[in-house]
Amino acid sequence: MKRNLHLLFPLAAFAILVACSSPATKETEHKPTQSPAIYRVKFDTTKGPFTVEVHRDWAPRGADRFYDLIDAKYYDELYFFRVIKGFVVQWGIHKDPDVMKRWNAMVIPDDPVKETNRRGTITFATDGPNTRSTEPFINLADNKRLDAHGFAPFGEVVEGMDVVDKLYAGYGDGPPKGEGVDQNKAEAQGNEYIEGNFPKLDKIVTARLVTQ
Repeated sequence: MKRNLHLLFPLAAFAILVACSSPATKETEHKPTQSPAIYRVKFDTTKGPFTVEVHRDWAPRGADRFYDLIDAKYYDELYFFRVIKGFVVQWGIHKDPDVMKRWNAMVIPDDPVKETNRRGTITFATDGPNTRSTEPFINLADNKRLDAHGFAPFGEVVEGMDVVDKLYAGYGDGPPKGEGVDQNKAEAQGNEYIEGNFPKLDKIVTARLVTQ
């Protein structure tokens, strides 16, 4: 999903949190796991750890998809490719383009927006209606205006928001608004493209369910 979040420009709200590029098709063979009502995921990153708590009642389909991605260890070694101070931190482009294509084909239907996109909440980026796939973002500010465009938070950072705030943001936004990571190229080339052109970006080391 070319899910960019150019929230700074109200009419570009969909370009805001667009996920990567190539059009996704609905995948009927993938049956999502029903996630627990509440679960936590710890992200170990190059800046330190942070923990997200997911509430399935906020956005059931989003919570289930995120659970499946964590269970598959999908986010290990992936970069925070879009970090815009005062707006969002976004990730989810896989290091292996073939894996990216498979998950991009398994888009999920939208959830009604029940919670606002306040600071610290986590939400899937989209490329229009019913196109969520793999790319979540964390709101670095209160982005309430995203609510009206269908961006449904499914959880929030409960530990380590200071770590999220420190993720490298020096490259700014991607094309066409900036000179940061080109999501189309990142999808096509994986980590090789990011590491060769944006060496200062922080990344996820591991993302794991927190066992009680």
